[in-house]
Amino acid sequence: MRLSLIIICIALFSTFISAQSEEDLKGRKAPNFKLTDLNGKFVELNKETGNGPILLSFWATWCKPCLEEMSEFNRIYSQYKDKGFKLLAISTDAEKTVAKVKPYIKSKGYDFPVLFDTNSDVARKYYAQQMPYTVMLDKNGNIVYSHLGYMKGDEIKVEKLLLELLEK
Repeated sequence: MRLSLIIICIALFSTFISAQSEEDLKGRKAPNFKLTDLNGKFVELNKETGNGPILLSFWATWCKPCLEEMSEFNRIYSQYKDKGFKLLAISTDAEKTVAKVKPYIKSKGYDFPVLFDTNSDVARKYYAQQMPYTVMLDKNGNIVYSHLGYMKGDEIKVEKLLLELLEK
């Protein structure tokens, strides 16, 4: 009984801290990072900002909701990439599963940049403690939205926000 009460308290506290961290990000300048893509080329966030909104999608191959979300994000990316929208899918797969990333992306035909964060250094900068985790930046690189998890329909809110940002 006492152990279960302790576990519940820890879970509630963790949720509070996570929610607090997400809220703290909004309105701040996005932390810069430099990661390699599927071809081994470096991509630096600060060099990507300036033309339009950027969606950072933290995901992993072992995360089923991540894979569902990626499919929706691919649809959104295909529709708006010519209007300045960028999607950076940041794989948090560790050394054990990172070899699955490139074959998975190729099998789906996704053409957005996929970056490797195998040590989760960038994920920690963005408080992405669980996957999937989504962060939307405006064209100036400021964080305007962050969301933990994925349920069917979450992409509607992301697309609506994207349309608002594209009009600015």
